[in-house]
Amino acid sequence: MEHYKFMFEAIKEAKRSLSEDGIPIGAVLVKNDQIISRGHNQLEQKNSTILHAEMDCLENAGHLKGSDYKECTLYTTLVPCDMCAGLVVLYKIPKVIMGENKTFPGPEDYLLKHGVEIINLNLIECKQMIGDYIQNNPEIWNEEIDRVT
Repeated sequence: MEHYKFMFEAIKEAKRSLSEDGIPIGAVLVKNDQIISRGHNQLEQKNSTILHAEMDCLENAGHLKGSDYKECTLYTTLVPCDMCAGLVVLYKIPKVIMGENKTFPGPEDYLLKHGVEIINLNLIECKQMIGDYIQNNPEIWNEEIDRVT
């Protein structure tokens, strides 16, 4: 049940991105059952090529100690892309909880190979939110997917 509580917060971040005319993907970083950082996709809002929700979330955490990341769980509404998965591995975040992994084929094998525990909550709300966005904004989504695949 705890996973759903934190995923709900990631979903709130995704909705924040959507309210800013961005891609609805959100993330939260949790340590010791406390949210220590939040982020949302800001590719459109800031004309960025790297501000995915996970990247924004870790940036917003500030300069943590390496040992802090090793005690964190990253919650994200969509399976991380290669870049964000690399960030998880680089900072040795041991666990990623995702809202869904069907919309975008992420590098789950890479995460597992590097010892990251992954849990897919397979949430209809996450699928619906990104699915609606893709249906209404196919050109933006396809441009982004073209960059990361």
